[in-house]
Amino acid sequence: MPPPVPDPEPLVVYGPASHEYDFGPGHPFTPRRFGPGVDLLRELGATAFTAPAPVPDEVLATVHTPAFLASVHRLADYPELEAEEAVTDPDTPPFYGMDRAGATVVGGTLAAMEELLAGRRVHAFHPGGGLHHAFPGRATGFCVYNDVAVAIRLARNAGHRVLYVDVDVHHGDGVEAIFWDDPHVQTLSFHESGLTLFPGSGWVEDRGGEGAEGSAVNVPLELGTSDASWLEAVETLVPLVAAAFRPTLLVTLNGADAHALDPLSNLRLTTAAMHRANRLFDEVAHRYAEGRWLATGGGGYDVYRVVPRSWALVWLAQAHRDVPAETPPAWRERWAAEAASFRQGPPPIAMLDPEGSAAPETTATAAANRMTAERALEHTLRVLEGRGD
Repeated sequence: MPPPVPDPEPLVVYGPASHEYDFGPGHPFTPRRFGPGVDLLRELGATAFTAPAPVPDEVLATVHTPAFLASVHRLADYPELEAEEAVTDPDTPPFYGMDRAGATVVGGTLAAMEELLAGRRVHAFHPGGGLHHAFPGRATGFCVYNDVAVAIRLARNAGHRVLYVDVDVHHGDGVEAIFWDDPHVQTLSFHESGLTLFPGSGWVEDRGGEGAEGSAVNVPLELGTSDASWLEAVETLVPLVAAAFRPTLLVTLNGADAHALDPLSNLRLTTAAMHRANRLFDEVAHRYAEGRWLATGGGGYDVYRVVPRSWALVWLAQAHRDVPAETPPAWRERWAAEAASFRQGPPPIAMLDPEGSAAPETTATAAANRMTAERALEHTLRVLEGRGD
């Protein structure tokens, strides 16, 4: 493994092809997010960009089955065969060119990983990546191919121990399942409980397969969770799990959909909590993995108020730059009219949401979350410390 060399700023994966992953008008997972999101990164000083390119089937086959890949190719030409192929769900409708679009997302995350593995970059960020719900033989939850899993597989083949931390509001089920039996991939997911949100999985009792016990950690959080107990769980578990697992590479999925303004979830986070989590990820990467940190954007459905600031906070943490008090006025002016045309709130002034901007959680919610985190941590540390791998 070549040692990483310090780079002036993190690599950002984005290009025109990023917009091709598009389920059509009205779908919440819209490529419109790239406009205000990438524009804010540029306003803050991001200049190191590389465009994603599709990868061939043999690369996708490191995670996905040949039969599934063949079905996706057919659906990309004939979306009307959806029922016949039966490899998608209603949230992930086939569209023309979906095979190439999905392979391009994978190519972007893989290109970022290759930069880290070659030692040319320390940090990399693929905002359009993070399709964590895709399974080897099924597309689900807006996710066709699992770009994160393909990139982690590459890192594993290079001899790395990978810590995968998922703070998207939805359980990282696909990534967890793919590496369920691999003791050298540690998955750690903080998500809204499956009792109240898709995909209905990710329980504390789910802890990894035979020979890899403890390699999966799940922290399902209560409806109405806000910054306090979410941060307590993240800031407690991530450092302790990292210390026990000893990763050589960190991968994160930084979904923006746990935010209080997101229309598809029931948590109440603010960008202030996201900021603290990102700084923690950077600390963990430098302490255990010589800085190697690949971040992906994941979900997030408030296109103008939340997603751009969430992406900016990832980039600022990776660039080791302070968070400005306000978003750039020129950025707000550019996107205000488009936000209004889609009946969404205007781009906000503050980068970090002020205290009190989200409803606080109840005492019962905080107590339940604390108990859940303690249960997840107790078993995991006991297993990891005894495994000796």
